[in-house]
Amino acid sequence: MDGFIGRDRELAALGRYFARVGMGDRPGRAILMRGRRRVGKTRLAEEFIRRSNVPSLFFTAAHEPLTDQLEHFIADAMASDLPDASLFEDTDPTSWNSALQLLALAVPQDSPSIVVLDELPLMIAQDPHLEGRLQRLFDREFSRRPMLLILIGSDLSVMEAINQYDRPFYMRASEMVVHPLTPADVQSRLQLPPADAFDAYLVTGGFPMILDEWPDGATVWDFLNAALSDPTSALMVSGERAMAAEFPPEAHPRTLLKAIGNGQRTFSSVSRASGGMPATSIKRAMQILMDKRMITSDVPLSTHPSKERRYHVADTHLRFWLSFLENGMPQIERGRGDLVLQQIRRSWTAWRGAAIEPLIRESLRRLDALPEGTAAIGGFWTRTNDPEIHLVGADREPIAKQITMLGSVKWLENRPFDRHDLNELTVHRSKMPGANDSTPLYAVSRSGCDVEGVRHLTPEELLAAWQ
Repeated sequence: MDGFIGRDRELAALGRYFARVGMGDRPGRAILMRGRRRVGKTRLAEEFIRRSNVPSLFFTAAHEPLTDQLEHFIADAMASDLPDASLFEDTDPTSWNSALQLLALAVPQDSPSIVVLDELPLMIAQDPHLEGRLQRLFDREFSRRPMLLILIGSDLSVMEAINQYDRPFYMRASEMVVHPLTPADVQSRLQLPPADAFDAYLVTGGFPMILDEWPDGATVWDFLNAALSDPTSALMVSGERAMAAEFPPEAHPRTLLKAIGNGQRTFSSVSRASGGMPATSIKRAMQILMDKRMITSDVPLSTHPSKERRYHVADTHLRFWLSFLENGMPQIERGRGDLVLQQIRRSWTAWRGAAIEPLIRESLRRLDALPEGTAAIGGFWTRTNDPEIHLVGADREPIAKQITMLGSVKWLENRPFDRHDLNELTVHRSKMPGANDSTPLYAVSRSGCDVEGVRHLTPEELLAAWQ
């Protein structure tokens, strides 16, 4: 399968950046590329280099001491097709400053080239002054050569901070965010019906390395049956690698992330699941998870303020992995993936019903078919969940002036949105702050709608919002 289905936009953006190389009195350009681990940043940059057909150097840093990073950088530079790569022979730089100064001499001086430094946050961790060194070298050397410098990182908070106004590299690079493949990309890649494509997205998170192992047209159960029989499958290892890259095994944030991934949504329930962790440690760990974009925090959307905050895992695939695969790993490793598959089957309808809601809200944000004035999409709940409304449209968030629509999600295999569902939604509308009898009602259903009085949205319409 083509590994770049859904990446045309990103390749085109890189092409536009590269087209500016060589222009003006400062012909060098830089890009800060960030995105979640496993999202395909490295593959994207490699493919762009392949298509560009210019001299290049690609270095990927690892969790290792500075001396080892420099040794591997020199080896990669010597193996590159930079015209003066021989400058790196018999050298033993002791800092990134000296290594990158050699790079400035090795790249072409009068023709375009591309240099990629992958996992920049790992380089910064070993040399806290690297940002300042890069700034000076870019100003004095790299920007004076027709080169495109691509700086890649998976630690989103670090990569976002690099281009802030109080940091050395501020305003020297364009920013590029690489997202997972969209549900529409997944559907195109796997040739699945729209509803099944959403199932595939919930399992894979849109990560290319997992989708590469999903046969065209296979159902979610066909895929899981094969993946759970192999402890080394991308489905199995990607979640653990993401967790290991972010946190030590016993780290407090990891403990809380597991609790949220297993369905604890409120601060109090997460606290109870923490095993007696002090409240100050919980707050600190939750903030780390927020800073790393590992979790999101939602409040009810209505015309009244609320403190009923809820949390969920931001990474769609990691949510699936934490719910089913982490605890099932011992069974899978002893050849009993069938037991894990049985557990997923038993819990699938309930788990999917909750997991699909954030994805549907994001789909609605992309739709043109919402009432005029809808600028925010969220949900509404109270402490007792009376009412609990899956979809709320409003003119702004988190405290709205006007509620523009309310909706219910019924993502079931064989039951349409029916009279009972409509009655329940109508009752909830009567309890919703800011809503009234004229507030439009929406039904998002996997299996059709049997009633009038609601705007029915189908999987086909939701998928089209991503195209």
